[in-house]
Amino acid sequence: MMGMTELDRKLQAQLLSGRRVEGDRLMLDDAVLLGALDGSRPLTAGERTALQASPLTTRRLRTLADGRRAQTAPHRWQGSGGMLRAADSGTALETLVTDDGAWRLHFVGARVILQLDPQSPLAATLLREGQPLRVRDGAGSTVLEGTLDTDGECEGPWPFADAPAVHFQRHGARFTVEPTGTKAC
Repeated sequence: MMGMTELDRKLQAQLLSGRRVEGDRLMLDDAVLLGALDGSRPLTAGERTALQASPLTTRRLRTLADGRRAQTAPHRWQGSGGMLRAADSGTALETLVTDDGAWRLHFVGARVILQLDPQSPLAATLLREGQPLRVRDGAGSTVLEGTLDTDGECEGPWPFADAPAVHFQRHGARFTVEPTGTKAC
């Protein structure tokens, strides 16, 4: 077994789990199988033999392993939302922040700037991947679209006739930052 390749292991696992045995039943409980998966309890020789003799137990081991992988896999970012938090005070809106604190929308003159917080858990992945992004208002209209530069910012013209505070107030007082499939800017 020392000279087995990854392909050999996969084929053997497929053969073991794919066959049917009359009267097969779970030979090992989940606690034993989970202990073997996380390395906290190695299988004894008898348990390994029982695992190899029982396709049902082998399939259960695979199901538990798949479940562990799904739990530990990094979750892809699906978007961040925020809202206009203060009532209109008559002053110009300067900044909006998402609820998770990862993003800031700055309004400077006739420009809007999306800024990723460098301390955000999203920062390393999003900067490395160059994920195209879109900012939408509460009505679903696009405020800004593009990719982040090396400083974690994306900038563009303010696309609406109303000032940012008035526009967001009229369109649900909400905004979202979301990944897109197309590059702009």
